[in-house]
Amino acid sequence: MREAPQTRTIANQPSFVLETANVEAAITRKCGMLAPVVFFRDSAPVTPYAIAPWHDEEVPAGAPAVVKALRGDFMCSAFGGNEEPFKGRRLPVHGETASEEWDVVEQVKTDRGVALRLAMDLVLQGGRCVKHTALVKGHNVVYQRDDFSAVDGPINPGHHATLRFPDRPGAGRLSFSPFAYSHTFIEPCENPAQGGYSWLKPDQPVGDLAAVPCIDGSVADVTRYPARRGFEDIVILCADPSLRIAWSTVTFPDEGWLWFSLRDPGRLPSTLLWISNGGRHYPPWNGRHVNVMGIEDMTGFFHVGLAASARDNMLSGKGFKTCHRLSKEETLEIPYVQGVARIPGDFDRVAAIEVEDAESVRFVSDSGVSALTPCHADFCRTGKLGDLIR
Repeated sequence: MREAPQTRTIANQPSFVLETANVEAAITRKCGMLAPVVFFRDSAPVTPYAIAPWHDEEVPAGAPAVVKALRGDFMCSAFGGNEEPFKGRRLPVHGETASEEWDVVEQVKTDRGVALRLAMDLVLQGGRCVKHTALVKGHNVVYQRDDFSAVDGPINPGHHATLRFPDRPGAGRLSFSPFAYSHTFIEPCENPAQGGYSWLKPDQPVGDLAAVPCIDGSVADVTRYPARRGFEDIVILCADPSLRIAWSTVTFPDEGWLWFSLRDPGRLPSTLLWISNGGRHYPPWNGRHVNVMGIEDMTGFFHVGLAASARDNMLSGKGFKTCHRLSKEETLEIPYVQGVARIPGDFDRVAAIEVEDAESVRFVSDSGVSALTPCHADFCRTGKLGDLIR
């Protein structure tokens, strides 16, 4: 059944709202940002995504649209700052998909769940993006697929999931599928002369995420967060390309749940960690964007933008894809899965993810216990979800 989508203004942004008994998900009309999302809305709700503290304030003139609306997860058509023009055109921060208004194509409700289809013409970048978002009854999962068509040349897309952590040191424990390489950003992430501060040592290969070099000679454990209040830092992880499914997780043992994302590493080969704990003291950040981490599954050369991702760079030189090269006749489909699972009290951190069958995923912890949740994991490869996403 096709019907007009429900709309609501949430945290100062007009938004489309999708609902099942398990999940309520909002997507902003401008920038296409997924948040808030309420998982387990029928019992002890979980709302994992961050919303910027300035959402109901006037931000400085000239602030990027992505900063004004900043919240949750969103698709970047040109992941990164894009300060350097590409082919004579300077794209907005994280591209047009994260900056402009989305048009409604249709909303569909079936016995299986609900799906919304949005679309946007990429006027500057060229081409078109169609965004599919679906909720399946009984699943605490958001299924999305972004289709890029008629793009002539390189594109470096990515998701930008931004989570709010409890205000307690080390409350969340991060873990990832095997990665082939990791590196801190090649330059200091912030400039103290402009009111920004970073703590991790720039341009360092990372062999162990629990021992990342810092500027004072110490090491930091980036698998436990919150930590390092007063600093902004960036680390990239390049997935093992032989994986069928790559994953990112954050476990909150005291809260009794974990957040996860699943992807095809051939389409989104890297995960960029944006560790944002009050290190920006210029407006509108003003030192108050704290206990937030972006766990951003993407294609690109760090967060620099399309121009740097399309040319030879340090990561591409090591064999890691930093852009997709398309012709106008091709369509690049990027399916993505993210959700929340309940965990037992002795579940400490995800050590492995097992796809049990077409209907469920098992999370196995370092402590040896496991948690099973309904999830169509193979969607991140097929991009198909029955009558919801074809």
